[in-house]
Amino acid sequence: MHISFSFNSLSFIILIVFGISLLIQLLYHWGFFSKVAFYKRNARPKLDEELEPVSVVICARDAYEYLTELIPVLLNQDYPNYEIVVVNDCSDDETEEYLKDLERKEQRIKPVQLKQHLNFFNGKKFPLSMGIKSAQNDLIVLTDCNCMPVNDQWLRSVVNRYNSRTEIVIGYSPIVHKKGSLNRLMRFDTLQNGLLYLSAALNHHPYMGIGKNLSYRKELFYRNKGFISHYTTSVGDDDLFISQVATKKNTEVLIDAENAILSTPPGSFHLWMRQKSSRYSTIPQYGAGARLYLSLFYISQFLFYASFITLLCLKPAFTIAGGEVFYIPILAFFFLLRFGTQLIIYHKASKRLGEKGLLPGLLIYDLLFAFLSPWQRLMGRMNVGVE
Repeated sequence: MHISFSFNSLSFIILIVFGISLLIQLLYHWGFFSKVAFYKRNARPKLDEELEPVSVVICARDAYEYLTELIPVLLNQDYPNYEIVVVNDCSDDETEEYLKDLERKEQRIKPVQLKQHLNFFNGKKFPLSMGIKSAQNDLIVLTDCNCMPVNDQWLRSVVNRYNSRTEIVIGYSPIVHKKGSLNRLMRFDTLQNGLLYLSAALNHHPYMGIGKNLSYRKELFYRNKGFISHYTTSVGDDDLFISQVATKKNTEVLIDAENAILSTPPGSFHLWMRQKSSRYSTIPQYGAGARLYLSLFYISQFLFYASFITLLCLKPAFTIAGGEVFYIPILAFFFLLRFGTQLIIYHKASKRLGEKGLLPGLLIYDLLFAFLSPWQRLMGRMNVGVE
């Protein structure tokens, strides 16, 4: 039996690209993302006397409506000793009056009123620095005013992740489930990003956190001079700082759907794209290992789909005993191998992280982001949409 391939040079190169990108994608799913999907932590919950005092720090600008919903929930947390530091960042709404009224009624509320912006600090970094400075306790827990704990165990779940050498706890914040394709796209993007940074931390290479659900020690913040190394960048109070100070020994993760922090999604596609561009603009300032980790994933994801579609269009074939046989079924097998792997990992990770309803559109979302993510990264590098 005579077997020969009728490849031209172009189709052969594309086939090699398809094979390499497939292997890289399988490595990410089984070598990294599976750590999140099959995560188990059996540490003993701490007793009340073992729980150290906590300072919850929130920055708010014109967020009166969000605060009126969030603060009562935070005050209802089942935790023995904590304060809530709310930084009013030059708000023009009723935030200042609301916080002053709360302070008179509730001793755990500690407002910090800022009356003017500082030109040499951009974005959230100055108000957040002032909130951390005003905190009485060493253990800082951060969230945003447009977020909401699922139940009253959030603070306990964060502090339970601390041990004798822990200085940072990195959490996850799913987007509120709403109707519509845009909401599903944003939730898939949040899930995929969560798999990347949480699995990196579980593999002892933490490179970022998110300010919606993040904790670190005040002493760590001052020991590393806060945000001074990147104060000219308007974003990065969470990811750039964590990239700077996190190590494999001092970082733990919070992967616990029943004790999650839900975040309010952007109200439009345009606002979401601006947020994404801002987030991607910080990647060039990550360490070399984190940049390589992210680049390999996004490039291999893009090349996997691009090469697969191109091979289907070229229809290369091989011949057996003079008869031409197209190997589209072989391509389809390897495509389904990768998709089946992703389906298993994302199903388990979605349950672990509290995401629901994304699996029916998994292939469509993944294909879309394979081409959307490189464009978003390019916009971020060009500072498009970065305030």
